[in-house]
Amino acid sequence: MSTAPKDIYVAVQDNSLVSSAAQQSAAEVAQLWKDSRAKEKDTRTFYNVGGQGKTVVAVGVGKAKERKGGEGEENALKEQARKAAAVATHALKAASSKSFAIDPLDSPHSAAVGATLASFVWNLKTTSEAKAKLEPVEISLLGDKAEPSLESEKAKDGRIQLDWETGKVYGEAQNLARVLMETPANRMTPTIFCETAKKQFQGVENVSMEAHDLKWAEEKKMGSFISVSRGSDEPLRFLELRYNGAANKDEGISLKPGAGMKEMRADMGGAATTLSAAWAIAKLKIPINLVLCIPLTENMPSGKATKPGDVVVASNGVTIEVDNTDAEGRLALADALYYASSQYKPHTVVDVATLTGAMMIALGNQFTGVFTNSDSLWSELDAAGSAERDRVWRMPLDEGYMPQINYTGMDLCNTGGRLGGSCTAAIFLKRFVDGLIVDGSDNENQDGLIRWAHLDIAGVMDLARSDGGYNLGGMTGRPVRTLIEFARRSVKA
Repeated sequence: MSTAPKDIYVAVQDNSLVSSAAQQSAAEVAQLWKDSRAKEKDTRTFYNVGGQGKTVVAVGVGKAKERKGGEGEENALKEQARKAAAVATHALKAASSKSFAIDPLDSPHSAAVGATLASFVWNLKTTSEAKAKLEPVEISLLGDKAEPSLESEKAKDGRIQLDWETGKVYGEAQNLARVLMETPANRMTPTIFCETAKKQFQGVENVSMEAHDLKWAEEKKMGSFISVSRGSDEPLRFLELRYNGAANKDEGISLKPGAGMKEMRADMGGAATTLSAAWAIAKLKIPINLVLCIPLTENMPSGKATKPGDVVVASNGVTIEVDNTDAEGRLALADALYYASSQYKPHTVVDVATLTGAMMIALGNQFTGVFTNSDSLWSELDAAGSAERDRVWRMPLDEGYMPQINYTGMDLCNTGGRLGGSCTAAIFLKRFVDGLIVDGSDNENQDGLIRWAHLDIAGVMDLARSDGGYNLGGMTGRPVRTLIEFARRSVKA
């Protein structure tokens, strides 16, 4: 990277710079801001500040206000820092800056997230201009002190830098999910996905990984998962990743994505987001034990493909009538859920899938739908999502939906009609989690029973257009930050 003076972003409030880290240029920037007649939430770009060839982007932040959605003051401040850093990053990139420092605005973690997400670019274009946009930018924290004079300052600066670096990993993980989701199906087959995962985790400690094949799936009697792959010439894979970050191996979290890859670009969002979250959890050395089980397959039409009306048997012995071959994600996920819950017996199971179009209708692109049998697990996911502004919404997991999917001569049908489509999919999956607690039990995690949550991310997987901040148009990579934050908060004191 260049050794030239770094460009910077500073936050402005009431015509004054918020951060003391930029005091070297504070008076000049404040005067330039005032002369430009900028208002709250405006953005201004100033060139050659201080005669040093430095570009400064100033963003008016006003005062963080509590939102009507129930967010507290702390979360509102975090979101303000995320948005301002993202807006500034867009402006600095537009000014052709390749190296710049970001004002943390009292929330280094959130500022790092916003800047990292806003710096994301993905394309497969071959023009020199398009390739130039793919060149990485160097983003650092404004106001790093190499030799603070007081021990208290050193400790404070250390915490700030740690928060910043942690935020960057959160953002990098979500950007990784974006890349995986954007990549076309022919460039991200099940085999390539596994190879990509192995490369991504090279050098990451305490991680082991295995890519199982069809023979292994047959030995495990995964008839439901295998049925999805029958029409494709691409071999299925079942990726199993283990991260041992805690000394106590009796407790752990298991993440299971649904990844029936009928349209790999997007429909493997569960695989992309859980793999990316696992990378961040291991990278940050969060002290938990984590198992990732990803059923990977293409769902293609052919003479060998599963047909409507066919019956398959899942690994737990449940018979399933395949009423709709397009509802393949739950078929793959069923065997993954049973394998992980029965094999590892974790205290918490979370599955993530772009499962139903009904979720897009119900919640749009603002919230991830969460179905869970555990009140405490819901509270933890909700708190994590709120802290990262990667929000979740609880949906009904009720046995009243069961008659819609067990009306045939088989144990289950893989669809339940148009009504409550997301709810019937969730109640279908519940049959494959072995050892569940009683719904809403006050004695959760007792007697080795499992808390379970199903995250339907179909609505949040993409955006039609950018909002001008860190939410860019295209694949979003959500809910990666919620999953990482949930894991971080799950560590017992």
